[in-house]
Amino acid sequence: MATPEIKLLTPAEQERFGRLYAYTESVLAADRTGHSLDHINRVLANAVLLLHDTPEADALIVVAAATLHDTYDDKLVESVPAARRKTASILADTGFDQSSADAILSIIDQMSYHYSLDHDVALDLNGQLVQDADRLDAIGAIGIARTFYYGGAHGSQLYGGEVRSQLSGSEYRHTSSVLNHFDEKLFKLVDQLNTPAAQRIGAHRQQVMHDFVDEFKAEVNGAK
Repeated sequence: MATPEIKLLTPAEQERFGRLYAYTESVLAADRTGHSLDHINRVLANAVLLLHDTPEADALIVVAAATLHDTYDDKLVESVPAARRKTASILADTGFDQSSADAILSIIDQMSYHYSLDHDVALDLNGQLVQDADRLDAIGAIGIARTFYYGGAHGSQLYGGEVRSQLSGSEYRHTSSVLNHFDEKLFKLVDQLNTPAAQRIGAHRQQVMHDFVDEFKAEVNGAK
């Protein structure tokens, strides 16, 4: 897949981004759970949109973290420590100094919803933008599609079971049903978005999900 052109980057930064993008493509090429390269492309597009509203952020750090954020996701790799070391190595090989590489890895380490259930999160502005960009792709019409796609890939039942609250990270991984995932996670994300621009976009996407779930439940109950 062609490397996206990020106009906020200098030509030299674009070349470095291209190497990161190629590495991510090699890691995620076989994914069939909603975390493939099309997800990375949407997160990048969201990140660029948010960067236009936040010029004080470091565009290269944001773009790099957005590109690499699933390269050592525990849902997608056999060994997180080994995959994290590979990601750190590609950052070094691409010319990031230790401070910048540590900043990118720290964003990736802390940005997931799963992590936030068990830990206090301390993301700087760059990290907040990456987290918002990723979470925007988890909600709205795309979020609905990805939720059912992921649930199907993992054999989750379509609906049923009790909606759980106050989940730990380990409990969150054991999904009660695809439909319950909206109440257990997705409807909560809008209130957790960090930036005003993401909150504006998120409000619309939240309504799209509520309309869908309302219709879904009505049809389950035999509504005309």
